Amino acid sequence: MTGMEPISLTEALASFTDRWSPRIVTTVNDYDVRVAKVAGEHVWHTHDNTDEFFLVLEGELHIALRGERTVVLPKGSVFTVPRGTEHRPYAPVPTEILLLEPTGTSTVGDRHGEIPGHVDATTGHALG
Repeated sequence: MTGMEPISLTEALASFTDRWSPRIVTTVNDYDVRVAKVAGEHVWHTHDNTDEFFLVLEGELHIALRGERTVVLPKGSVFTVPRGTEHRPYAPVPTEILLLEPTGTSTVGDRHGEIPGHVDATTGHALG
């Protein structure tokens, strides 16, 4: 993070190739602004104490909400998963997203199923 300098999301996303392994591009108060490249399924998980904000920058993201429905987010769409809602993101094509979450929030939530090898259980990685 560069403090008072602008950050290019295009350059940030070009700086890594890992899927389901978000990078922290900046912070806003006590929140991380993260970007991630995603493809295929994540893991069913729940964030007990925080909502999870998604913005699709490129591609298409599906978010299955356990027992309810699946939300489809095309490029340019936003959706907030309410705290305590079990959900599983899925990208049918390579997709780039921006997430807004409190600093220290785990990518696999507070409760989750078995974590597949392609999903990085992290609180976000620094750029570079």
